[in-house]
Amino acid sequence: MTLPPAMVDSIAAFEEVLAKFERDTYVLRLYIAGGTPQSARAVANLKTLCEAKLAGRYELTVIDLFEHPEEAAADQIVALPTLLKQLPLPLRRLIGDLSDSSRVLLALDIKPELE
Repeated sequence: MTLPPAMVDSIAAFEEVLAKFERDTYVLRLYIAGGTPQSARAVANLKTLCEAKLAGRYELTVIDLFEHPEEAAADQIVALPTLLKQLPLPLRRLIGDLSDSSRVLLALDIKPELE
């Protein structure tokens, strides 16, 4: 069976994106509730941790559910802030301000460095 050229191009584009993320790139979504102190702490804590442990190897999307409430249903978000690790698999969820860095590292499957 021969695929139409448009489908072949789509498959090639998908495989290219997939290959990019198979190189240990972390795809993270952080759901927050506006500018609350807990939301601000979660964003700051996650950015600090990602820069320290995953510099250049992560894609972070921060979603404010006050601005985009429809986003909560797709990922079944019931508490805020919630961190969703989409890639690498397995999918993980972490709720809270992400101040416990050892818990966040464990959820992201990142081994802490021995001191």
